[in-house]
Parts: sequence; C-alpha cells; structure tokens
Amino acid sequence: MPTERQKSIARQLTLLIPRAPYIDAEAIREAAGSRHMRDLPTASALWLATLAHVRHQHTDYDTLRDEGYDRDEALFFVIDEVNEVLDRWGSTRQLTSEPGEDEDRDDASPPEERIAPQRRPRPDAD
Repeated sequence: MPTERQKSIARQLTLLIPRAPYIDAEAIREAAGSRHMRDLPTASALWLATLAHVRHQHTDYDTLRDEGYDRDEALFFVIDEVNEVLDRWGSTRQLTSEPGEDEDRDDASPPEERIAPQRRPRPDAD
C-alpha cells in the first residue's frame, strides 16, 4: 500500500509532466521517493528528480562532463535540450535560469526582506 508521500509524488508527477513516457515517469518517481530526497517537500523532490533524469538520460550532459567541462558549463550547453524534453512531456515548468544567475540580480531582495524558510508556504501543500 503506497504511503501518503508516494501518493503525493504520483499526483504531482501527473500534473508536472503528464505526457512523460512510462519508463521515464517510473524512474523519476523512484528518484523523487528516494531516501536522500525525504527531507524535501514533495514538489521540490519531484522537480529535482525530473531535472536530473532528463539531464542524464536525454542530453549530452555526461559526455560534456567526461570531456572536462565543469557542472555549470555542461548545464549551460544542455539547457535547451532539457527544456525541449520537458515541452514534449507537457511540463508545467521549464529550466529557465543559468547557474548562478539569481545571485547577481540587481533586484534581489535584501536579506531583511526575505521570508524565513520556516514561514514560506510549502510548494507541495495540497
């Protein structure tokens, strides 16, 4: 019998990537439910598992890393491929920012205006 977290992952997977092939959806579901993802909200775990799966299974990311590119450089070269796969799967989200892009923004909120993590709304709240 599935746990509440497993049920939540299944619901959110269907909402996030409704047209994902079964074999990919199952791999993502398993990764999102893995031990190291348990402390994350379900929606975050699912999104990270989806991105990791697409990056490693549907792009040249690993080849680029093997050729000596660092993580951010390799991700820069595959970001369009990742988004193409997400589009084909009917994803409600895309990978839009480059690594580190948010750190240099001029309009970033000063620390005193940011919401403390414990007061932020949970993205997976049903």
